[in-house]
Amino acid sequence: MKKYILLNLLAGWIALFSLTAFAEPAADYAREKKWAEEIVPGLVVGDPVYLQTPRGHHKFLTLFTPADTGKAAIVVHGMGIHPDWGMVGTLRTELADRGFSTLSIQMPILAADAKSEAYPPTFPEAAERLAEAVEFLKAKGYQRIAIVSHSLGSRMSRVYLAGKPDPAVKSWASLGISQDDYTAVKLPILDIYGDNDLPPVLAKAGKRKQSLAAKESKQVMIARADHFFTGREAEMVAAVADFLNATLK
Repeated sequence: MKKYILLNLLAGWIALFSLTAFAEPAADYAREKKWAEEIVPGLVVGDPVYLQTPRGHHKFLTLFTPADTGKAAIVVHGMGIHPDWGMVGTLRTELADRGFSTLSIQMPILAADAKSEAYPPTFPEAAERLAEAVEFLKAKGYQRIAIVSHSLGSRMSRVYLAGKPDPAVKSWASLGISQDDYTAVKLPILDIYGDNDLPPVLAKAGKRKQSLAAKESKQVMIARADHFFTGREAEMVAAVADFLNATLK
């Protein structure tokens, strides 16, 4: 009887594990492909480069814009969008104009109606994509690299940076992150947000500032800026560029 009960319990646990595993959302590669098909034909600045992840051997789009210096920035977009979207496109092109080669990378995305709470299962693949981006830039000769990320892309970047980031990665500009703790990241960090940002970003700004420990880390609030720095892009780019100049010497 006891053996029968144990077998039933074991079967139940296996079924529950299976349901949980299959319930976890996987990255929507078909949607990524659609984004790429829309972006690449109309690309004016930069070159499309496809990198490949170890997990599943998936090829993902990046946009590489070289500059004349030995400094580079990996640009990481937010939830459900692409590497040339809005303010992300502004960052990748204008930072290149200021002397930083940029590699704007497609991060894992889910269906258009997915909420941010559904994204954490994609974070390990996001970290792998960042690692591949770093390797690409190192192969090009770059040894001074920063990560510049926005919103959910900053949460994804934090996973990579809190692990064992490549020594070539020297700093992180984190824009509009909704988390409140940078303690696990040992690099210089720029925490930047708008004074009309999303409530979770604003509510945790004080705790984020307290957790900034590395030399040259700082927090910057852009006046009259929303979560996407609409109309305040110049101030946003200037703050990021100043930080990169200070940390990628």
